[in-house]
Amino acid sequence: MSDDAVQRPRVGHIQFLNCLPIYWGLMRSGALLDVDLYKDTPDRLNAALVAGDLDIGPISLVEYLRHADELLLLPNLAVGSDGPVLSVNLVSTRPLAELDGRPVALGSTSRTGVLLAQMLLADRYGADPEYFRCPPELNQMLLEADAGVLIGDPALRALYEAPALGLEVTDLAEAWKEWTGLPMVFAVWAVRKDFAAAQPGMVKEVHEAFQRSRDLCLGELDEVAGAAARWEPFDAETLATYFRALDFSLGERQVAGVREFARRAAERGEAPPLPADGPIFAQV
Repeated sequence: MSDDAVQRPRVGHIQFLNCLPIYWGLMRSGALLDVDLYKDTPDRLNAALVAGDLDIGPISLVEYLRHADELLLLPNLAVGSDGPVLSVNLVSTRPLAELDGRPVALGSTSRTGVLLAQMLLADRYGADPEYFRCPPELNQMLLEADAGVLIGDPALRALYEAPALGLEVTDLAEAWKEWTGLPMVFAVWAVRKDFAAAQPGMVKEVHEAFQRSRDLCLGELDEVAGAAARWEPFDAETLATYFRALDFSLGERQVAGVREFARRAAERGEAPPLPADGPIFAQV
């Protein structure tokens, strides 16, 4: 890539623990020198990519589905899990089937996790709660609600804190796997179609850099966890367990999970149907 900072692709990066392994690999490989990296929360990165303020970046699955006509997926890159994910949770004071008509707080940083929780409650548990948005802080949520949807670091903390408080924790990715038999994908990496058409070489380089980063990190997860434990409120063993629960791939089974989620989202009117034909991946 060009050394001119103006020419470097604008690439997003999620400031959550679930993307720390990707960032670790980018630092180790030197790929950060070749991009303008913008670190932020998922909701802000979603908005920046859709608005054209980023060229390439992670985007929540729901927001990708809502803007699939403007974006192309980067192959074999995602954040999800094929079973428990540990950091996308519905924390409740009562069994889920008893949440019908009850207040449920939706963490303001979540898109895909929130919609997944709504799907599960409606279609699997027959519950139609009264939903409201609020900051993703469990104690504040449960002052006004019987349950709350949390993602990312607050959800991971709640996983370990909630049982001692007598709260039920439902891992939403695990519930999806039990419900559909498919992996759950929460975020994908996408490129704007206009940028992919204008700069296919840069897209290829960024895609390769992210894949190298992921593969490098997956071979060093214990080292990554040990380093992260120095500044995170989790010990190294907890972080290593978490990182190993994550799936950063986007193969055939993951794409099947994406398409099933897209079908259900379209049925609810939350996103346009994902085309059965036509390219959804960038040519890299």
